[in-house]
Amino acid sequence: MITTSAPVDAPAAGAWEELVTTALLGTDRRRPPAGVPGRDAPVALLDAAAALTVSRRAGLLPAPAGERPRPAPADPRPVVPPAAARRLTQLLADRSGTAGGGRRGTAPDLMELLPQWLAAANARGYAAPAHALPALLDAARGRTDLRPAALAFAGPRALWLARLNPDWRFALRAAPGGGAALPGPEDTARIRRLWEEGLFAERVALLAAIRQQRPEAARELLAGTWATERAEDRLMFLDSLRACLGPDDEPFLEQALADRSRNVRSTAAELLSALPGSALAARMAERAAACVAVDHTRDTPTIAVEAPHECDASMERDGVVAKAPSGRGERSWWLGQLLEAAPLGTWSPRLGGRTPQEIVALPVADDWQGELHAAWCRAAVRQRDARWARALLGEPAAPEAGGPGAVSLAERAKLLGTLSGAERAEWVAGFIAAHGLSEAFQLLGVCAVPWAGPLGRAVVDALNIARDAGSYPWSFSGVMGLAERCLDPAEAARLDGLLAVPDEAEDASPGAGGYWAEAFQRLVTTLRLRAAMAAELDAPTG
Repeated sequence: MITTSAPVDAPAAGAWEELVTTALLGTDRRRPPAGVPGRDAPVALLDAAAALTVSRRAGLLPAPAGERPRPAPADPRPVVPPAAARRLTQLLADRSGTAGGGRRGTAPDLMELLPQWLAAANARGYAAPAHALPALLDAARGRTDLRPAALAFAGPRALWLARLNPDWRFALRAAPGGGAALPGPEDTARIRRLWEEGLFAERVALLAAIRQQRPEAARELLAGTWATERAEDRLMFLDSLRACLGPDDEPFLEQALADRSRNVRSTAAELLSALPGSALAARMAERAAACVAVDHTRDTPTIAVEAPHECDASMERDGVVAKAPSGRGERSWWLGQLLEAAPLGTWSPRLGGRTPQEIVALPVADDWQGELHAAWCRAAVRQRDARWARALLGEPAAPEAGGPGAVSLAERAKLLGTLSGAERAEWVAGFIAAHGLSEAFQLLGVCAVPWAGPLGRAVVDALNIARDAGSYPWSFSGVMGLAERCLDPAEAARLDGLLAVPDEAEDASPGAGGYWAEAFQRLVTTLRLRAAMAAELDAPTG
């Protein structure tokens, strides 16, 4: 029992805060509430605090019970088959992967197979088993690249869990409306309310969803509040119009060319230039055509280039950035932007009715070829023009290792993205057969998974050639990792002959033979594991 020299009155409102303030300031500067001055003031302060602490604790009343969490929403999808569920647990348990460096040995990298497993499960319409949800959310928390597939697979129960655990709140931010279903296209009142009152992420998700269903309705929704939006928000909203972009968007985009924000103007101009029939595309075509012509006075028809001498106000309004980056000439900078935005259909009539292949093959005067072809590459990617992409890529076996217009591996990869999956794989297979794997890594990254048969065989053959040549094995670790994830599992049988440790040549890297054997063993093991994963997902769910 605690006693004091005087009865303790009921604490006044704010008494505890008063004591805390006095303790922070010091009793020399502020007298304790008990009013005791001098050397006894600190003791009086502590006595008062002790008494008030007991009073506060004794006076606490039971708080009303909090509302119980509502049951988790039902997920109508079937749960993955039992064997596939066990496989998921195994993949999630291998969180560390093999990123620690050093030799990887022959064991598959299970964490790198998780994205492929999730994609396959989502494609089959499966739901996650309940017991795997915490580990799945933890994995998605640590790897942002997993989040879209992981949250789609986890379904509504993951959002229910995320509201109960702060560590998983990322799932609420990643989901439109924090898991709340977006209003249907017919619910105009809810759409308007969410658009006017929702969080930014909710509004972006709403605009994207409506754009996919009714492009004109999304554009009208954006136009209604455009003048009051922040510049950074206008930029994000405008970017959502890339989906289902069409001629009906032109009037709105033309208005956006006069926006206060330079980034908004540039994005609007880029979108308009992707519409070959737009007025902006016609203006850019006229400007670009004035800069490029065929010179017939030479022995061989040659493309002559005269870059713009100024960037006037009308060019800036149409998205041309006047200030060139450091180290770049202004005239070539302006020229590249004009060529990139001009419809590629401009050039055949302008350059003598020639095909894209014939145009690209023409010599270019005064060292303008690199600038000209690079701009045409960007235009082909922006306008998704496969004919020009093929012309600029050239033959995969060309001595230039890419063709007359491909100025970099990154540019080639973008050009390949305009082709069909089969054509892409065929071109890259030809490139590898002619030039090996040293420059093919970026090109392989744009090919559909699993790799088509000819592409897979080209990769395996090139790896085998590199091994037999005594090449430095670690130089091909990136390609080998891609092969583990992208090679068709049916190719595993063809690799059995590569599992033995080869005889090392005198000029080979020390230990290279053992590394190659390990790498091929890991590749075969991973391919067979991927085949087993697919079979488990295709098993009956009952």
